[in-house]
Amino acid sequence: MTGGSAKKAVTAEMVAQGDRAALARAITLMESRRPDHREAARALLQELMPRTGHAVRIGITGVPGVGKSTAIDTLGSMLTGKGHKVAVLAVDPSSTRTGGAILGDKTRMARLSTDPNAFIRPSPSSGTLGGVAAKTRETMLLCEAAGFDVILVETVGVGQSETAVADLTDFFLVLMLPGAGDELQGIKKGILELADLIAVNKADDAGVKAKAAAAEYKAALHILTPATAAWTPPVLTVSGLTGQGLDELWTKVLDHRKRLEATGELAAKRRAQDAKWMWALVHERLHERLTHDPALRQRVPAIEKAIAEGALSPNAGASEIVRLLGI
Repeated sequence: MTGGSAKKAVTAEMVAQGDRAALARAITLMESRRPDHREAARALLQELMPRTGHAVRIGITGVPGVGKSTAIDTLGSMLTGKGHKVAVLAVDPSSTRTGGAILGDKTRMARLSTDPNAFIRPSPSSGTLGGVAAKTRETMLLCEAAGFDVILVETVGVGQSETAVADLTDFFLVLMLPGAGDELQGIKKGILELADLIAVNKADDAGVKAKAAAAEYKAALHILTPATAAWTPPVLTVSGLTGQGLDELWTKVLDHRKRLEATGELAAKRRAQDAKWMWALVHERLHERLTHDPALRQRVPAIEKAIAEGALSPNAGASEIVRLLGI
């Protein structure tokens, strides 16, 4: 391997020994678009796969202003204090549009950013959302191989990133604000259906409102069919600022894991996620062919122009592009 992030080759053994610099280089290798880097990344991940799968994988989402970063910082610090090694990863759909990393990943989590038992990594800076999620999954596996036993995957943006993160993790935590009211009316039913637990944050500052909001969310969950008979999503009140309720939250996460392991549902869920991961990678690679292959880049604008002018139907245009891809 030569050039860029591969100046110093990273080995599976270096990652497995918990070498943080090696882990960072391995992740950069995974995110590279260079064909030689991709081949090296595939070989590295394949070698490390037997060391993965042991971690507790938690997806975390929340409405803007809910205090998600503070809650993750406090929860992560609590877990490292219990002897865990915690990795915080992000899925940021906005990065697929702007090419930028999430803002202030480490400054938003002041304690974890300096914790030797924590690791914070932003989402990749380009690609489709499916591709970003696939790269985040590869990063998660590398972190597991490096000895991190709790992986917190944060949705930084909004929209379909919630589903992407739910497809990466074992447990999906939804943070909510006190004073549900109109917010409950505006929340997407789909997010509630994804939730394994709803935590009403900022209970330290709005205790009565938080309890009232929790009651409303419990009522809302009652009209939904749980994803599994083994688990009914609870609703808690917590404070990301003070840590109130986070011990109970972690107990619920472990209880959920124990129940789904007992029924075999956790293993089945991960197998289904593996299949989705494969298809996300297939779609990403096809998208890259469309945007980087010289012959396609030369021909596609003419096809788009013909469709815009009505000289070619969208169906015929799609068939032409598929033909150019050699599918």
